[in-house]
Amino acid sequence: MLASAISKPADSLPCEEGGSCGVPGLVAVAQATQGSVENLRMVASDQIESGIAQSDVVSWAFAGTGVFADEGPIKKLRAIASLFPESLHVVVRADGPIQTLADLKGRRISLGQTGSGTLVDARIVLAASGLTEQDLSVEYLRSGTAAADLSDGSLEGFFLIGGVPIPAVRALAATTPIRLIPIPDDVLSKMQEKYGAYDRSVIPADTYPGVDTATSTVGFHALWIVSADASDDLIFAITKALWNEATQRLLDTHDPIGKDVRLEHAFDGLSVPLHPGAVRFYRQAGLPVEDGGPPGKPD
Repeated sequence: MLASAISKPADSLPCEEGGSCGVPGLVAVAQATQGSVENLRMVASDQIESGIAQSDVVSWAFAGTGVFADEGPIKKLRAIASLFPESLHVVVRADGPIQTLADLKGRRISLGQTGSGTLVDARIVLAASGLTEQDLSVEYLRSGTAAADLSDGSLEGFFLIGGVPIPAVRALAATTPIRLIPIPDDVLSKMQEKYGAYDRSVIPADTYPGVDTATSTVGFHALWIVSADASDDLIFAITKALWNEATQRLLDTHDPIGKDVRLEHAFDGLSVPLHPGAVRFYRQAGLPVEDGGPPGKPD
């Protein structure tokens, strides 16, 4: 949807006549990857022009810490915007024995795909819970495969991070009763002490069929990342297209996640500087932005 919103082929109608309100001459293509870690490495190596990544993973890449410690800081990363909040989901079967994180021990659990932010944070959650991968029977599956395996009983649980509601979890819950495992305060505190800033997030009751209680978990932000080498004029035009009223109407008709993409939250959780082209747009829009670092939050 974002690719469509910022695209404007040469033969499209003018925006004011119901045509695309994207960047004239730009055709953006959405590419599926394994997740945040891979996206940032691909932006850094110019294999892709932009990518979406979790705020905590972005901060590690920029600083050269965590999973990026061996390769050093990726200082060319810049942000267009914070798009929407994300939450950690630890999904198990409702008819199974797993009630807490401690109950994962010895169970068949998917921690997420290699190269994903989910896998990185699943390992951090386990460590903060006093567990290691060796304590579990671990799989590294994409979300659709994990959901299918949980449904047929060949998997007992999986970790997944995404905007609420995650379509794969919603579809699974419609056919297979599930339970969401909470992340307790002591685990979140250990994560914050050892691994960086993490937010408390709550997945509301009835977000997913059959899950009628709220679930306390860990929160993140999905950031739209580009290279500092990208043209200022291009990124200005893309940022302008993102926050165009037509784009907002398009997002509103998508699903609940689309409704979370709002200008007033564009700076939430930013962990790298904004691209100069984005800075120019936000300044013209009257928002408080400083050069060289994450901006203050708009009123």
